[in-house]
Amino acid sequence: MERKKILLRLDPAVHDALARWASDELRSTNSQIEFLLRRALSEAGRLPEGVGRIRPRGRPRKAPEDGTAQEEEQADGDASEAG
Repeated sequence: MERKKILLRLDPAVHDALARWASDELRSTNSQIEFLLRRALSEAGRLPEGVGRIRPRGRPRKAPEDGTAQEEEQADGDASEAG
C-alpha cells in the first residue's frame, strides 16, 4: 500500500522540539510524528484494525550473506510486541 503524503505546517519551535526528540529516539522527524499519531489514536481507541506495524527505530541492519538478518529482525519484532 502506498503511503499518504501530506503537507504539515508546524510552529518552528514545535518542529525543533520534535526533531530533537526524534533524534533521541533514533527516528526521523517524520517517523516520530507518525509514532506519536499512532499512539494518540491507540490511546483514544481510534486506531483502525489492520494498521500495519511501524518500522523499528534506528537504521536497518545490514543483511549477512547467509540471510539470517531477516530471521533476527522477526525475532526482535516479536520481542518488542510482547513488551
